[in-house]
Amino acid sequence: MNFLDDYWLRPDPTDPRLSVAVTGRNEAGETIETRVTVERPLTLFLNAREIVTMMTIGDYPEYLALGYLLNQNMLTPQTPVTGIEYDDDLGVVVVRTATETNFEEKLKKKIMTSGCAQGTIFGDLMDIIENARLPPTPVRTSSLYALSHKINQTPSLYLESGAIHGCILAEADRPLVYLEDVGRHNAVDKIAGYMQKHGVDPANKIFYTTGRLTSEMVIKTVRMGIPVLVSRSGFTAWGVELARKAGLTLIGRARGKRFVVLAGDDRLIYDQDLAYVAEESAKHRRKGSKHEDAGA
Repeated sequence: MNFLDDYWLRPDPTDPRLSVAVTGRNEAGETIETRVTVERPLTLFLNAREIVTMMTIGDYPEYLALGYLLNQNMLTPQTPVTGIEYDDDLGVVVVRTATETNFEEKLKKKIMTSGCAQGTIFGDLMDIIENARLPPTPVRTSSLYALSHKINQTPSLYLESGAIHGCILAEADRPLVYLEDVGRHNAVDKIAGYMQKHGVDPANKIFYTTGRLTSEMVIKTVRMGIPVLVSRSGFTAWGVELARKAGLTLIGRARGKRFVVLAGDDRLIYDQDLAYVAEESAKHRRKGSKHEDAGA
């Protein structure tokens, strides 16, 4: 059995609804066929109110809608959601609640952030950070290396067609949920929606992203209650500052046997002998479509 069979959820990178074949020419003028990622608009309604239109690959719209509303503080984890309706033909998803939401109050106070497309946080940002109570879950560096190795070898839409971000929810070295989208925050929100709908305990989880460790990435991870955030990419100064205030373990530039931890290093247990950690092979460095790399 492949370890991928244990995933709770992951997209099929060969799904024709998520990527399409396109013919073009390469730098030598030769005709080539490559795959490109599909993106389509999805309009989100909260009850009767239109909230936002997002560009997305279109899979798991219910998780994306719920996670977006939670991470934008328009809903709280305690808000009773009575239903989520999706119309594929119209590209519309409607989240319905039994009681009033945070939307009207939080609309009065917006904080623009570094997020793609919908970079807005509703409400008091510092309250989110200063009231954070993240668990002191220990993390072994051996688990981080094993997790990174599995992720890099996972068949993905990124490796199939490029132009996309991935986010993974993991427990120790075991990936649990692997979701992708054209915007890194869409992928984050999908996992937040999945966790809320299925009542996933965040206390012993690791959140892995291919995106930058910005302030908004930190805020969303803290809001989800996950104590460890890992990325292949780098940091922003405010992202580091907020992670330190919230007690979040923030690990970036995680490639091969290298990583940098700039916040929450007290959770790390350095149990891995680096002499036994392999560098990433070129084909697993997640730099582009396998079709482009092969010149196929």
